[in-house]
Amino acid sequence: MPVLTEALLSIVIPLYNEKENVVLLTQKIHESLVGYNYQIIYIDDFSQDGTRKVVNSMKDDKVHLIALKKNYGQSLALAAGIDYAAGDYIITMDGDLQNDPSDIPQMLAYALEGEFDVVTGIRQKRKDSLVKKIPSKIANFMVRRVTKLDIKDNGCALKVFSKDIAKELNLYGEMHRFITLLAHLEGAQIKQVPVKHHARNAGVSKYGLERVFKVVADMMLLLFIRKYFQRPIHLFGIFGVLLILVGVLINFYLLVVKFALGEDIGTRPLLIFGLMFILAGIQLFTIGIVMELLIRTYYESQNKRPYRIKNIAVGGTKT
Repeated sequence: MPVLTEALLSIVIPLYNEKENVVLLTQKIHESLVGYNYQIIYIDDFSQDGTRKVVNSMKDDKVHLIALKKNYGQSLALAAGIDYAAGDYIITMDGDLQNDPSDIPQMLAYALEGEFDVVTGIRQKRKDSLVKKIPSKIANFMVRRVTKLDIKDNGCALKVFSKDIAKELNLYGEMHRFITLLAHLEGAQIKQVPVKHHARNAGVSKYGLERVFKVVADMMLLLFIRKYFQRPIHLFGIFGVLLILVGVLINFYLLVVKFALGEDIGTRPLLIFGLMFILAGIQLFTIGIVMELLIRTYYESQNKRPYRIKNIAVGGTKT
């Protein structure tokens, strides 16, 4: 049986247009954590359906609502909640009732043992469409192959973090999908636990196929940070050498064609198109990495956060 603890738990839940789910979700959390000391932190990511009013109308002293000034996305909403959280353990989950709060005590029990810094769920019998499951399986496979970290379900939002690890995470862009990997890079010991998964109770899924491309882009960035952050020449130098070799081979081929065969090469697309496309691709990829590093430097060196909070309410009353 899970062991009760006097430690404060902070349950961080981003919300975007979840007014039909938030009341029932709050009730289920209360039912699942009887005897625990906890706070529920909802981060409203500029919902357009009245989610904020529904949360404040509950008048629940355990409920804290962080209202963001505009839609920042799930990663920055999570970052806002984690920064605000006062708990010794920080628990993240989705607001659509697909995660089950009744799984929290068993996950927390592993964290309380002190051996693990992060306890993450593995969704059993997922109640999602193929549009969500297939890209998720592909992304999980790619992450395992690229990072060598054997996480079976990176997309499960239900996780328990120790306070120290959670506060060290720097979430930008769409990095919430790789939050377990980010924790691993901070030295966290990770435990995976099977958890329940339910069909969406109400509302509309915010998941689309375009997310697959975002996952690939973010994974490339993480790979760069993990392997080449302190030695980028090992990445760009290898590319440079390979491109030089390819260029030499192409030029040698064209020299043979010009002088051995006596053919004209001035009008051949091979002379310019290969170089043009390769340089364009390298420039785009390099600019993306440089911009990401500049953004991180801008926020972290000045101790700034990449979001703005409009107000915070506890128990329905603004503070």
